[in-house]
Amino acid sequence: MSGHLLSIGECMVELSQAGDGLLRKGFAGDTFNTAWYARLCAAPGWQVDYLTALGDDQTSQDMLGFMAHAGIGTDAIRRLPGRMPGLYMIHLKDGERSFSYWRETAAARQLAANGDHLRRALESADLLYFSGITLAILPDADAETLLSELRRAKAAGKRVAFDPNIRPRLWKDRARMLSVISEGARASTLVLPSFDDEAQHFGDASVAATLDRYTGLGVADIVVKDGPNGATLRFAGREDMHVPATMVERIVDTTSAGDSFNGAFLAHYLEHGDPAAAAAFAAGIAARVIGEHGALIPREKLFA
Repeated sequence: MSGHLLSIGECMVELSQAGDGLLRKGFAGDTFNTAWYARLCAAPGWQVDYLTALGDDQTSQDMLGFMAHAGIGTDAIRRLPGRMPGLYMIHLKDGERSFSYWRETAAARQLAANGDHLRRALESADLLYFSGITLAILPDADAETLLSELRRAKAAGKRVAFDPNIRPRLWKDRARMLSVISEGARASTLVLPSFDDEAQHFGDASVAATLDRYTGLGVADIVVKDGPNGATLRFAGREDMHVPATMVERIVDTTSAGDSFNGAFLAHYLEHGDPAAAAAFAAGIAARVIGEHGALIPREKLFA
C-alpha cells in the first residue's frame, strides 16, 4: 500500500541545555514532530512530506538537510530570501520545562501566502495534517486561505486531519482562537483533540461533550486523547470506542506525547484501516516517547 501524507506547519530551531552553560541545537515543532513519527511508523510505500516556509540562511539549509535525512520530503517548502526560522529555548528547573520563543518574524508565518503554491501542494497529497498552531501563527488572511484550500480538499474527498493544539499565547484574543479552531475542525474529516485543552478552553464537561461538539461541526471521525485515561474514538458508522493508555514506569519528558500519538495513529490507520488498533499502537509509541528526553526519538530507541 502506498500514499502521500503532507503535514503543514512550523518547524523551529530548538535550543536545549547541554550542561556547563552550553546549548544544544535541534529542530522541532508540533506538526513536524507528527511528520517525524508518521515517517518512522508508516509503511515503506508511504511518502511523508512537510509544508512550511524557510529562509535562505544556513540554519534553514541545516533544517532542510535534517528533514531529508529523516526521510521527510521537502519539495513543498518555500524559500524566502532574507527570512529565517523561528527559535525557542527550553529552560529546566526542578525537572519542569518552560520555554522562551523568538518567532514573530519567522518565515513559517508566510507558509500560506502563495495560494497557488499551497493549492498545488495540497492537491498532490492523499492526507493533509495541520494544527491549531499552524492556524495561530498565520496572518488572518493567510489563515483563511489555508482553511479555504483545506475545505476544498475535503470536498474533493481528501482526508484532512487536525489537532486543535490550543495555545492561547499565540492568539490575539480568546474569541478568535475558539472561532478559528472550530473552522479548522469544520474543514477536517478527522480531529485529534486533547481533552484537557478542550475542557479548559471550550468548557467541555466530559469527553462525550467534546465528541458531541466536534460531531456537531461536521467531523466524521474523532479521537479524543485524555492522557493516562486513554483515548475515546468516534468514527462514522461505528460505536464509540475506548482505548486505554499504555502505562509507563517513569515519565521522563512529556514533550511530543500528543504529536507522536498523532503520527503513529495516522500511519497505522492509513495502512490497516482499524481505528481502535491504530489508537492502541499510537498509545504504545507515545509511552516510549515520554520515557525519553526530547521531542524526536530515533528509530533505534522507539522500536527497541
